[in-house]
Amino acid sequence: MSERLMFSGHETFHCKGLWLKKGYDFVKVDGKFTDQACIDLGVGRNMVSSIRFWLKAFNIINTENEKVTKIANFLFDEIHGKDKYLENETSLWLLHYLLIINDYSSIYSIIFNEFRKLKPEFSKENFITYIDGIDSGLNHNTLSKDFSVFLRTYHSKNEKDIEDSFSGILSDLELVQEIKRNNSTKYTIQNNRQEDIPIELILFIILENDGYGKSISFKNLYSDYNSVGNIFAFSKEQLEKKLILISEKYNDIVYSNDSGIKELQFKNVKPNSFDILSQYYD
Repeated sequence: MSERLMFSGHETFHCKGLWLKKGYDFVKVDGKFTDQACIDLGVGRNMVSSIRFWLKAFNIINTENEKVTKIANFLFDEIHGKDKYLENETSLWLLHYLLIINDYSSIYSIIFNEFRKLKPEFSKENFITYIDGIDSGLNHNTLSKDFSVFLRTYHSKNEKDIEDSFSGILSDLELVQEIKRNNSTKYTIQNNRQEDIPIELILFIILENDGYGKSISFKNLYSDYNSVGNIFAFSKEQLEKKLILISEKYNDIVYSNDSGIKELQFKNVKPNSFDILSQYYD
């Protein structure tokens, strides 16, 4: 978790499905987020601010200079983009990872790395109480709005929501489930779609972590901040299955379990992360 918690900025809009591509194309041709952007993007001022926020939150543009990023070009480039219109569900898992790792909007990193493990079933009030324990100076109304946007990003209440433009960009991942308990509503995070996450994406995320050497313990991969275990809410069994599949596909990568010590090991030079991810899309 970053030292400075960041909430709000989205103008209470969750990210819509085509916003990232639309915003990417706008910035790619040197579009600036001035009053003119309302005309160029065809939306109101508040929605322009929200699109700008989500472009940064998903690491589509740099948070400082607002230039498009390498991963944005990888996905959205008009000629070479791998999935310009996010038709492949793997791209949604990739965006989910980017939203957490970038930590431009703190709620996503906190919920997936910390909060869901301390409170497997949680409410908006539980979340606000938890953040209060970290920083009691934050406005509860702001936290409440962030939680509502979090829910709309990941959770569709019914089939109609899934079909219309109201559904969140990551709702198809079905990571957030609603639970009715004693006339109250709780939420839980469970990855029931882990089979759908390709090992190339898992390996890409591991390779993108500069803190990992050539030998990485299972514990680090499962429970480190921003580990694949936390990002995808894997069980230990789910993660181990993925690591075994990685070692079976790539000869220079070994997953070992010697005397109870589990490690992922790179025998030679680590492969390029984007080359690995390209293998999946190509």
